Amino acid sequence: METIIRINNAADISVIVLYFLVVLAVGIWAMYSTNRGTVGGFFLAGRSMVWWPIGASLFASNIGSGHFVGIAGTAASGGIAIGGYEWNALIFVVVLGWLFVPIYIKAGVVTMPEYLKKRYGGKRIQIYLSVLSLFLYIFTKISADIFSGAIFIQLAIGLNLYLAIIILLAFTALYTITGGLAAVIYTDTLQTFIMVVGSFILMGFAFAEVGGYDAFMRKYMEAIPSNVSYGNTTIDPSCYNPRQDAFHIFRDPITGDLPWPGLIFGLSILAMWYWCTDQVIVQRCLSGKNMSHVKAGCIMCGYLKLLPMFIIVMPGMISRILYTDVVACVVPELCQQYCGTSVGCTNIAYPKMVVELMPNGLRGLMLSVMLASLMSSLTSIFNSASTLFTMDIYTKIRKRPSEKELMLAGRAFMVLLIGISIAWVPVVQSAQSGQLFDYIQSVTSYLGPPIASVFVLGIFCKRVNEQGAFWGLIVGLLAGLGRMISEFAYGTGSCVTPSNCPFIICGIHYLYFAIILFGVSAIVMLAVSFMTKPIPDIHLYRLCWSLRNSKEERIDLDADEDKADEKEEESVYEESEEEQGCLKKAYNWFCGLEQKGPKLSKEEEEALKRKLTDTSEVPLWRNVVNINGIILLTVAVFCHAFFA
Repeated sequence: METIIRINNAADISVIVLYFLVVLAVGIWAMYSTNRGTVGGFFLAGRSMVWWPIGASLFASNIGSGHFVGIAGTAASGGIAIGGYEWNALIFVVVLGWLFVPIYIKAGVVTMPEYLKKRYGGKRIQIYLSVLSLFLYIFTKISADIFSGAIFIQLAIGLNLYLAIIILLAFTALYTITGGLAAVIYTDTLQTFIMVVGSFILMGFAFAEVGGYDAFMRKYMEAIPSNVSYGNTTIDPSCYNPRQDAFHIFRDPITGDLPWPGLIFGLSILAMWYWCTDQVIVQRCLSGKNMSHVKAGCIMCGYLKLLPMFIIVMPGMISRILYTDVVACVVPELCQQYCGTSVGCTNIAYPKMVVELMPNGLRGLMLSVMLASLMSSLTSIFNSASTLFTMDIYTKIRKRPSEKELMLAGRAFMVLLIGISIAWVPVVQSAQSGQLFDYIQSVTSYLGPPIASVFVLGIFCKRVNEQGAFWGLIVGLLAGLGRMISEFAYGTGSCVTPSNCPFIICGIHYLYFAIILFGVSAIVMLAVSFMTKPIPDIHLYRLCWSLRNSKEERIDLDADEDKADEKEEESVYEESEEEQGCLKKAYNWFCGLEQKGPKLSKEEEEALKRKLTDTSEVPLWRNVVNINGIILLTVAVFCHAFFA
């Protein structure tokens, strides 16, 4: 590693300490003011959120420190096309709020696998999705975020990587495990604000340093590293010259690094999976007060997603201009010396700017922004992962757990997750082949498309049944795993030393592979479904788009099993209430176990259920959010066209 500027002045340290105190205060306030003693309170924030925390939390759980490290790094090496990833979301937050969430709310579900269970019946799809989601969380989101957060801490403070990670996780886990979703959403709102302000300030410094936008476009094209040969081999110029199409989003469909058909169609499939069916995102929306608040939150998130192009992508490219030899290094020995990996140093593009450009005090603010984005992503994922585990996997192991047992299981599972995540860091560290973001995206595009097709067909095509969905998922999983395992076995290689993976396996761009995989899964699902019996409408009321407004009573597919469970439950005698000691009381308050919901009669339960599955809107606000949605879509199209 090069010289490490340690954060050792009073201004920076006090900013960081102050920041952490404020976050803790917000978390504790959320602990006091919301009901965390029930499953709905802990996992869905009591369905009481208004639009602005929803929007801020959607944005904050999406943009982790992995984005700051990964996207800025990819931008430094390849130009602005990676910003298209962020802008694609503008369209899909609208799809989420207008098409998907109303169905989820009408179905009355807490987790995504739970929706699939109601829609298709059976247990195997639900378990498949829960396990696969947890798998994806650990291998893409959690590990990449932790790794990129650690890069920052290492550059800035020079702490040992593992020490830094453990301190961070302990802090994060503290308020997620105790506070539930409300604490997570409010701290996210605070962190979004700090993230945006901090990165705007950095963007200002960066453009000032370069000399404005025109100078930035000119100098980026000239940012070529000075050392391009080692030993007696000279490296191919295409490895270190900036790409000719660096300032275009849409690139050549065959030779481009992000081909335009892939960016429009392949990426849309991944965005559909991420924005419309992923537990982390949908859980934020399900906590909304009513449909208008949810839609407004989605729109706010969409407008925030316009920013990363300017506050992450372009500063990443400026970093290449200012520190050309370090960020754009190609000689393996030099790269090893600069940042500890021989493949390339683009990952340090953003952290390096923070450490070098920002004045004292502000540097502390930016570091806390990085920690903020890391912590908010992690808290979101921990909360959602433990929801998935408790509601979908744990209830299979233990037939009739009490509410208290569920809460404890969820918290215990978080501790386990944290352990696995720390153990996985060295793997990401060694596999950090220069491009963190590409690692995340490619793993996603091998495993995500079949899930997207299950949800899309489940909602928009009522003919698809359980057998079809299951076999479609299995075929898709096998195809995706085949590609993923062979790619990791051969190694992804770098420009200087390409990997020798045969073209038929690794030659197809991962965005194209996502399109093929989605198509194959969908075809298998439809084919098998048409060969087997359809699901009668009585099971599908308000679970499909075509039946979304029906008023008839829905009989859930596994109603018989659930009824049997309920009968047994009633025969189990009530728990005896005994006096609790002081320690026990304190522990229960800390974990939010002592707040019991009031006992409800059958009529009250029905009324509550109706309120929770109600998607009606006030006409005035409905029109306001609809008009805003249309404006957001036109903005998205304009942005794509302007930078195309």
